[in-house]
Amino acid sequence: MDYETILKNDLYTAMRANDTLRKRVIRLLISSIELAEVAKGSKLNDSEFIALVQKEIKTKNDTIVDAEKANRPEMVKEQREEIKVLEAYLPKQLSEAELVQLAEEVIQETGATSPKDMGKVLKVLIPKLAGRATNQDASRVVKDCLTKLS
Repeated sequence: MDYETILKNDLYTAMRANDTLRKRVIRLLISSIELAEVAKGSKLNDSEFIALVQKEIKTKNDTIVDAEKANRPEMVKEQREEIKVLEAYLPKQLSEAELVQLAEEVIQETGATSPKDMGKVLKVLIPKLAGRATNQDASRVVKDCLTKLS
């Protein structure tokens, strides 16, 4: 099944269960998809869909940081719940150990030896992740691995 069918089925289920949180988050995601498709001029592929979900999660995380600074615990709680709903549409995330192992393989594959080679490593690593880890996590792990080598 494609992501549109899954989202519509999940929205229908949330509406029947009167789950306002899931309903709101799924509608937000559908709206974001429609905007991205209009901007692109065609339907999103799976990797673009995953990137869009990750972007929404990043936005929610940024909101959490701001809400914590403003001392708004109810907003922090709400955003975390919304993130849990969004994460259901991402592929199973890599553990830290799996990410480190994959990064080390790519470092050996590219022949990188210092943090200066980070761009070269990330260029190969990020497509292999396919949404199973954020670019931020990948960057952090690659930097750590390359720092240990030098």
